[in-house]
Amino acid sequence: MDNTFWALVGLLIFFAVVAYFKVPAMINKALDARSARIRQEIEEARALKDEAKRQLAEYQRRRREAEVEARDIVAGAEREAASLLQEAKLKSEEYVARRTAMAEQKIAQAENDAIAAVRSSAVDIAVAAAAKILGERNAAGANAGLVDQSITEVRKLLN
Repeated sequence: MDNTFWALVGLLIFFAVVAYFKVPAMINKALDARSARIRQEIEEARALKDEAKRQLAEYQRRRREAEVEARDIVAGAEREAASLLQEAKLKSEEYVARRTAMAEQKIAQAENDAIAAVRSSAVDIAVAAAAKILGERNAAGANAGLVDQSITEVRKLLN
């Protein structure tokens, strides 16, 4: 009986004790539980990954919609600005046209007033000259009343 024999006996006793307390079953049970827990964590990770993909797709869709909406808003603002610019241009052109027409009317009125004033002055001068000439020719006669009446009628007709 040497040391090898006793080592063999100790090993057999160790295996017997391990078998008696069902250590391999406990190890298998612990490994199975750990395997199940790992499998469950993998499934949860897959579910989280799928959820993350769905959320990413949703956010990308919303981003694209927001970009389209932003482009629409910018295009609408540009159209509105162009419309306001066109309207302002038309209004300013109309304003200038009205002011030009008013200025032309004032100029025409001033011309007419000047022509009327010149005519009136010319008539007054002509009547005065005619009265003077007629007065000198018929200085002391019966025709003086007739001359005054004629001068009055000429003034009325010429003015």
